[in-house]
Amino acid sequence: MALNHVSRLCRSVKDSIDFYTKLLGFVVIERPEAFDFDGAWLFNYGVGVHLLQSKGGEERLPEDIDHLDPMDNHVSFQCEDMEAMEQRLKDMNIKYMKITVGEENEIAIDQLFFNDPDGFMIEICNCRNLKLVPAGSFGQIKLPFDRHNPPLVSLARVRTSLVPSGLFGCHIHRVGFHSQGVRLPRFVL
Repeated sequence: MALNHVSRLCRSVKDSIDFYTKLLGFVVIERPEAFDFDGAWLFNYGVGVHLLQSKGGEERLPEDIDHLDPMDNHVSFQCEDMEAMEQRLKDMNIKYMKITVGEENEIAIDQLFFNDPDGFMIEICNCRNLKLVPAGSFGQIKLPFDRHNPPLVSLARVRTSLVPSGLFGCHIHRVGFHSQGVRLPRFVL
């Protein structure tokens, strides 16, 4: 199983297409002709972004499109060149927040938080520096080897995965949950 797409309501599909293609490098792909509503499908880095034109449902869109809070809902993308991404944000005059997590003697994780044109927050990070340390679920986590994955670490051994080249790869935060008494991984955005 893998993340297929993230769906976003838009005030303007055109403005959102410009944002996701010019800033993040997504590519517009064809949608099924049966869809009789305004929208667009974008794809790259192994994940899709589906844009849907909002039809008067402004209450379903963020009110404050400038609000940045890393502890709020967001989608995160792995980035291979954080300096280039930060420069792109500056060049496009996009307000962002930069955070570095980690001490001098730890692996540092850089994060850039910013909003899309509708106020949905996006994180760009170099989180592949982190190691996945299973909390009692080692052997149950399934990692596809054809896209970015942080290395999986156990006390007994270290596993690493193949990472494709490119500016971005998809990053998903991992939490665990229980099902019928067995601890299973659950992936959340």
